[in-house]
Amino acid sequence: MAKTAHYFTKFEKGHLYHIYNRSIDKQPLFRNEDNYSFFLKKYYKYLSMVTKTYAYCLLGNHFHILLRVNESFPSSFMEKSAHEIVSHQLQKFFQSYAMAFTKQQGRIGTLFQTPFKRALITDDSYFTQIIYYIHANPQYHDLTNDFKHWPWSSFKEVLLKENQFLEYDEVLKWFGGESFYLEYHDERKLTDTRLHLEDD
Repeated sequence: MAKTAHYFTKFEKGHLYHIYNRSIDKQPLFRNEDNYSFFLKKYYKYLSMVTKTYAYCLLGNHFHILLRVNESFPSSFMEKSAHEIVSHQLQKFFQSYAMAFTKQQGRIGTLFQTPFKRALITDDSYFTQIIYYIHANPQYHDLTNDFKHWPWSSFKEVLLKENQFLEYDEVLKWFGGESFYLEYHDERKLTDTRLHLEDD
């Protein structure tokens, strides 16, 4: 359950945040692969100009994103605060996806819970842990036997270096390179009691 502060945390320039949210009725946010792809496309459209993204995971009825607010913004945003800018762009992103998904699925009513949740990343250790937490989430929810094989997460994309909005170089540098990135995930997976699964 989200802490109360996670509903009201203010965005500030240069700071890292864990963004997460789910559907209002716990029904699927994604019904097919096109929905997942469309979600990421809209995210890039609305957030790439004001944030940098370090990790993400899209699941059946919710998502997790780790981002940093940019130190500067395009001139069209200059009269607003960082919190107003990022919140507005996120709301536009949610609305854009919700309208398309609702129309496609013949739904009626709100899709996302409001307000969306966000937690300030306060130290280096938290940053490392939250990247693992985001990547491991599909296994926490029994959507896969091994989170490393979940297709809608940044875990593999960090290694493939193909995602246009993902700061994969910074992530790998943070862990000390590809081998240490993989090693950290493997070691945490073996000791993570929340997974409740045996490793081969």
